[in-house]
Amino acid sequence: MSEEHHYLVGLDLRGRRVVVVGGGTVAQRRLPRLVRAGAAVELVSPHTTPSVQAMVDAGEVVWHRRRYTAGDLDGAWYALACTDTPAVNEAVCAEAERARVFCVRADAGVEGSAVTPASGEHDGLLVGVLSGGQPLRSAAVRDALLDALRTGAVTDPGDDPAGGERGGVALVGGGPGDPELITVRGRRLLARADVVVTDRLGPRELLDELAPHVEVIDAAKIPYGRAASQEVINAALVDNARKGRFVVRLKGGDPYLFGRGFEEVLACAEAGVPVTVVPGITSAFAVPALADVPVTHRGVAHEVVVVSGHVPPGHPQSLVDWDALARMRGTVVLMMGVERLETFADALLAGGRPADTPVAVIQDGTMPTQRVLRATLGTVAAEAAAAGVRPPAVTVVGPVAGLVEEQVSGARGSAARSR
Repeated sequence: MSEEHHYLVGLDLRGRRVVVVGGGTVAQRRLPRLVRAGAAVELVSPHTTPSVQAMVDAGEVVWHRRRYTAGDLDGAWYALACTDTPAVNEAVCAEAERARVFCVRADAGVEGSAVTPASGEHDGLLVGVLSGGQPLRSAAVRDALLDALRTGAVTDPGDDPAGGERGGVALVGGGPGDPELITVRGRRLLARADVVVTDRLGPRELLDELAPHVEVIDAAKIPYGRAASQEVINAALVDNARKGRFVVRLKGGDPYLFGRGFEEVLACAEAGVPVTVVPGITSAFAVPALADVPVTHRGVAHEVVVVSGHVPPGHPQSLVDWDALARMRGTVVLMMGVERLETFADALLAGGRPADTPVAVIQDGTMPTQRVLRATLGTVAAEAAAAGVRPPAVTVVGPVAGLVEEQVSGARGSAARSR
């Protein structure tokens, strides 16, 4: 095993000239972190990738659209040789050596005067791993460290989820139900909780990973069944936070999409309790996606509206213009609408939506029990009742709901014609 001869250090590059030679995919990987560090980045290359071009267009990088020439490193503090021509990279490193500028050589790391560690960020903490000449090893160890920090397997003493106070609340969107679809930050904060106030639609399997001391409060809201009132939930958040506990409010989907999340934020704010909001993957889009239903599609649907089915058409408290929705040519995603599916379908039909408009109803989306019912607007209510569809389910109305069937039919037709 070769002896490591590099010295790991952090460079303050704010406002300092950094020269990157080469505009390909290696530069595309390196530039974002240099820009984020505040470096005055200048790129020397006759060509760039579209992503690098976008950084140039945004004014984040100055692009000298030409080949490298001697003298390009004048005034530089740091340089990266990222071309696909070894001779050019060698020349850049040679100039850097003469100018006493540290230089990374992307195609032969140990031949440069500097190497880039495998790095990643965890809540403001920059983690770097360096194993000279073994980049895959460095990347693997970095990934393991970051994963351990994010899941709570390794404790970060400086990680204060309550925002500087011991008691606080994190409003975490748990995603559509599959425990793998919670965000990294959401899962990390869940691992730090003293109290978890959870919905029935949150990722239930994650509760089994909690430490034994963590108190779990059931705030399940079952449609037309028993449910904890919003006032009781708000009180649980505030009271436990005031006792110096870190409380995670684990909600299904995204907290701000029909989840009453902002009501809970207001309750915490009024009580003087610090609160952090962690967005989640919304069921409105993720559930259809996993059922092969894109809510938008080029040339098919350029608009999508997400509607709550909690208040039916014609109800005095309804804020939905159903006639306007019926006139849409795009996609309507109906949440919490299974129990009154016939009412919603009738409202769209009455407003002018064609009866043959494709509809997909996805029950238990992302879960092992997921199932999909495909019908039309004129038949969906009867077919859903006959199939015993029950909440939770997401209903998608519009041409996108029929794309899979159209493609399968088209493929079969093409195969038949070719025979």
